[in-house]
Amino acid sequence: MRRFFPYFKYLKAVRWPLIGGIICGILFGAANALGLPLMIKKVFPVIFANDGPPLSTVKIVGAALWLPSVFLIRGLAGYFNSYLIQYAGVNILEALRLDYFRKLQALPLAFFHRNSTGDLIARGLGDTNQLQSALTSSANELIKQPATLLSAFLALAYMAYTEKGIVLVLMTLGVIPLCIFPIRYVGKKMLQKAQTLQSQAGSITDRFTENLSAVKEVRAFSLEQMEIDRFARLSSFMVKAQMKVAKYAQSLTPTIEIISSIGISITFIYAYQVKLPLESFLALLALLFACYDPVKKLGALNNELTRGRAALERLEEVLNEDVAIKDPADPVQVGRLQGDIAFNNVSFAYKSGENVLTEVSVTIPRGTVCALVGPSGAGKTTFANLVPRFFEVNLEGGAVTIDGVDLRAMRVADLRRNIAVVSQDTVLFNETIYNNLLLGRPEATRPEVEQAAKDAFAHEFVLAQPNGYDTIVGERGSKLSGGQKQRIALARAFLRNAPVLILDEATSALDTESEAFIQTALKKLVRGKTVLIIAHRFSTIRDANLILVFNEGRIVGSGPHTELYSASPLYKILYDGQQAMPSAHAVP
Repeated sequence: MRRFFPYFKYLKAVRWPLIGGIICGILFGAANALGLPLMIKKVFPVIFANDGPPLSTVKIVGAALWLPSVFLIRGLAGYFNSYLIQYAGVNILEALRLDYFRKLQALPLAFFHRNSTGDLIARGLGDTNQLQSALTSSANELIKQPATLLSAFLALAYMAYTEKGIVLVLMTLGVIPLCIFPIRYVGKKMLQKAQTLQSQAGSITDRFTENLSAVKEVRAFSLEQMEIDRFARLSSFMVKAQMKVAKYAQSLTPTIEIISSIGISITFIYAYQVKLPLESFLALLALLFACYDPVKKLGALNNELTRGRAALERLEEVLNEDVAIKDPADPVQVGRLQGDIAFNNVSFAYKSGENVLTEVSVTIPRGTVCALVGPSGAGKTTFANLVPRFFEVNLEGGAVTIDGVDLRAMRVADLRRNIAVVSQDTVLFNETIYNNLLLGRPEATRPEVEQAAKDAFAHEFVLAQPNGYDTIVGERGSKLSGGQKQRIALARAFLRNAPVLILDEATSALDTESEAFIQTALKKLVRGKTVLIIAHRFSTIRDANLILVFNEGRIVGSGPHTELYSASPLYKILYDGQQAMPSAHAVP
C-alpha cells in the first residue's frame, strides 16, 4: 500500500466528496454487518415467542420495520458511497492523464525514438485507468470493508463471550487469520502476470496505431491478411495473459469461502455440544458471514492494488523520465535574435559510443542561406535539429550558440520563438485551415494570416475549399493533397517570420509546376534570415551561398557550389550522380 502513498496527492482536490463517500461507507459497513444479526438476536425472539402475552400492533409493526430500515440505511449509504467515490475517481483519472500528457510534452524527441506511439497511448489511457481504479477502490474499500469487518468482529466477540465465554470467541474467530495466506500468495503471483498483461495491452495498441497510420500502404501492397494474422497473434498472447490474471484473481474468493466454511462447521459442532440456543447460533452465523465477506473483498482489493502497481510501474517509466532539455535556473533574456549560428566542437550521439556528429565546428553568419548535403545518415538532420534544441548536445566541451549565447542558457520557448521549421513530412492537426495557419503565430490577425497564405500560394486553393479558411483538414491533413499541406506549412513559416528558418526539403511534396511558384515564395521567405536547408535534391540549393558537406558525422567541405564542385570529391560525386538521374533538376 505504501507504494501508492505519493499518488494520494490526487485525492486532495476531491477530498470533500471523498470524505462524504467514506462516511457513507462507514454507515454502510455498520448497517451491513449488524443489521441482520441483531434482527435475528433481538427481533426474532419477540416475534416467535409463544409463551408470552400477545404483542401490541405498534410492537409488531416496529419489529417488522427493522429490516426495511436497515436496508434503507444500507441502500442510501451504499449509493452515495459509490457515487461520491466514482466522482472522485473520475477527477483523479483526469489529473493523472493530464500529468502524463504534460510530461510527454516536456520530453525530448530522443525519448519518442525509443518508445512506440501505441505503447505510450496504452500507458496514457489503459494504465492511468487501472491506477485510477486502484486508488479509488483503495480509498473506498479500505474504509467500507474494514468498517464492516470491525463492526461484525466486535459484535461477534461480544455475543460469543456473553453466550459461552472466551472459548466460543476463539472457536468462531480462529479461522479468520488463515485467510491472509491465500491473499498474500495470490498477490505475489498477480504482480508478474499483471505486468505482462499491461505490456501486452501496449503491444495491441501499437499494432492498431501502426496499421491505421499506414492504411494506404496496406491496401497498395495487399497486406490485409498479413496484418490480420499479425494482429491475431498479438490478440492471442493478450488472451493468454488475461486468462493467467483471471486464474489467480478468481481463485481467491472460493479459497476464502472454503476456509470460511471450515470455520463455520467447527462453530456448528461446538454449538451443538454446548447446547447453544437457535437464535444465538443464527446470529453468530450471520456475524461470521459478515466477517468473511469483507475479508473476501479485501482480498479482491489486494488483487486490484497489484494490478494498479503494475500499471504504476509502467507510468513511472514516463513520469520519472529525465527531462533532458529544460530551462536554466537563471536564463539569459533574449528578444528577437539576429541569427548568427555557431557550432563549437559539437559532438552528438543517440547511443553512447555511436557518434552521429563528431567535433563539428562551423560559423553560419546571419542572413546566410546554408545548405546541408551529404550521403544518407551523414548527420545533416541531426545538425539542424540541434539548433532548436530538439536534441541536446550530450558530450562535454561542445556548444551551439546563436548571437554568441549558448542555447542552453536561453529559455526553450524564447529560442524556439525565433525559429521556424518546415519539415518534409508536414503534419496538420484535425482543425480548421485557419487554426492550423495560426500555429505560426497565435496572436496574428486575420489579414496577417491571409497574407501569409498568399505569400505561400495557398490563398486560392483555401478559398476553393467548402468552407474556405474554416474547412476542417482531417486527421494529419488527410483532406488536403501533399502539395496543399506543404504550402500551409510554408504559410505558417511566413506568418512566424522568425530570424532562423529550417527547411527539410520543403518543396519535395510539390509537382514541377507548383514548385516553380514555391521557389519564388521561398526567395521572399528566406530574405534577411539565417536559413538551414537539409538538401536531399540539389535543385533545392540554388539559392544557397554556403554549402556544408557532411560525411560520417563530420563536415568535410564548406563553401559555395562552384568552389566545392572543384575542391570536394564527395560533393562532386553526389552532385554528378544526382544530375545523371532522369528526374534530377539542374542547379542553375
